[in-house]
Amino acid sequence: MEQYRNTYMKVSLSNIEDNVRTIISTYSGYQYYFGVVKADSYGHCDNEVVNSIVKGGCNYLAVSSLEEALQIRKELKEIPILCLGVILPQYLSVCIENKITITIPSLEYGESIPKELLSNLVCHIKIDTGMNRLGLKSSKEIKKLYDYLKESSCKIEGIYTHIYEASNKEKTEKQFHKFLELTREIPLEEIPIVHIAQSETVVSFSKLPFVNGCRLGIVMYGITPSSIPLKSTFSIISQIIEIKDLKKGETVGYNSIYTAEEDEKIGIVAIGYADGIIRKNTGRDVFIHGKRYPIIGNICMDMLMVKIDDTVKLYDEVEIIKDKEHLIEISKYLETIPYEVMCNITKRVPRKYEKAS
Repeated sequence: MEQYRNTYMKVSLSNIEDNVRTIISTYSGYQYYFGVVKADSYGHCDNEVVNSIVKGGCNYLAVSSLEEALQIRKELKEIPILCLGVILPQYLSVCIENKITITIPSLEYGESIPKELLSNLVCHIKIDTGMNRLGLKSSKEIKKLYDYLKESSCKIEGIYTHIYEASNKEKTEKQFHKFLELTREIPLEEIPIVHIAQSETVVSFSKLPFVNGCRLGIVMYGITPSSIPLKSTFSIISQIIEIKDLKKGETVGYNSIYTAEEDEKIGIVAIGYADGIIRKNTGRDVFIHGKRYPIIGNICMDMLMVKIDDTVKLYDEVEIIKDKEHLIEISKYLETIPYEVMCNITKRVPRKYEKAS
């Protein structure tokens, strides 16, 4: 579809591929590298991003829903895809037809699947080691589920848990021990894939001897707590569509939350909360010609206002999100995490994909 508003997300496919390659070469002890591409690859969108992740070295993909899995399967016919979320039993035949691996998060769910479907499914068992979201919390239930799946000829390809606070060494190590404690009654060594670490755990903790898989999420897009040299993968670009001169005392935008303290100049930018730049962004900076300028007034559905100077001209480019460092700064300003900022960018903002030159 043609785009006639110069507001877009610029996505670097080559940087994504390079990041994945760098991560895998740095943390090379795993056999299975799951590229977590849920939520449109954390807001990057398009199967081209997924292709870059696979080219970088990920040999398994993970999604949150069957819809996401099927979108990828249209193009990538052979790579294994694990659905991390719960797929209702009535849709499991679609998983069989499209070679989608399912998560079994509870004994009750496992027993609700008709045996004729179980015998044709590939599954990973989810263990709850403290997050209290999805997963089994009882070693007896895990053993009962394992035996039931075996008797039903379901292929138990993997088993995993999720670390909920990887920045906390004590809590994370407690989860590691809990995983072993909960799986003590099943032959863990006979399950082909054991995966625990996600992005922050991969870079912050040594590989566990009983684990052979890891899940790479936001780290593929350059966000990491370590010093590993990763690249920015996207930026949000818009432009100045009008310039106004304000007199001292004049207000800007809805509800008059900004009043000019002196004669000022403002630029109107073609992006707003309908694009994912929520109103809480007021007060933080954008970049024009490499210089910082603050967002002022209430952000509108389709536009926002920036306090500028005489160097800024009509139709100048505005970097709403400049790079990964700016993204981290914005997430702190918004009192949230980079994931949410990235996923908030709506599909109304077209993505422009840049390949390696």
